[in-house]
Amino acid sequence: MDKLTLGSLFDGSGGFPLGGLLAGITPVWSSEIEPFPVRVTTKRMPFIRHYGDVSSMDGGKIEPVDIITFGSPCQDMSIAGKRSGLDGARSSLFYEAVRIIKEMRCATDGKYPRYAVWENVPGAFSSNGGEDFKAVLEALLSVKSEAVSVPRPERWPSAGEILGDGFSLAWRTLDAQYWGVPQRRKRIYLVADFAGRSAGKILFESEGVSGYSAEGFRA
Repeated sequence: MDKLTLGSLFDGSGGFPLGGLLAGITPVWSSEIEPFPVRVTTKRMPFIRHYGDVSSMDGGKIEPVDIITFGSPCQDMSIAGKRSGLDGARSSLFYEAVRIIKEMRCATDGKYPRYAVWENVPGAFSSNGGEDFKAVLEALLSVKSEAVSVPRPERWPSAGEILGDGFSLAWRTLDAQYWGVPQRRKRIYLVADFAGRSAGKILFESEGVSGYSAEGFRA
């Protein structure tokens, strides 16, 4: 079986590509506009192609990949910020990622990407009274069907799963301190499987990757 490939939007200093390498996944390209993080990934992972600003990317014209990851800017959804939510200037870039995913799937007859992984602050659950997280779910589900509507609970749970006809989506809050990082750093991780029902299996059952023990991660 060919290795899975990965493209990283809002890449920062290559966190998702590094995680991909540890899991046997091949990072192909990334998008980042800050010069220093780009220099870091250019030095550490010179095989990755850089595309710059997501707003100028066309998902139908770049290399198709199996997985698109994106930790879209979270300042407008953080409880430490002004809580402008998805309408904020930074957080609205989330929709650029959804656009790129849709363009790539359109250009590849729905084959690529199969998976999307989104990471953000827990404040996304409560941003704009919970409406923003509902919008996130509906936007990602619209990759498969524009008709999907997600009911909003009184309070979003820290983990959940949505199963559809041939697709799935799951989310879970994880704290980096339990994954070898010397600080408390809670984040929402969301996995979408656009061609199957494996999102929950990926997020809830996989506690490590083959060949890398918990001790190895700490090291």
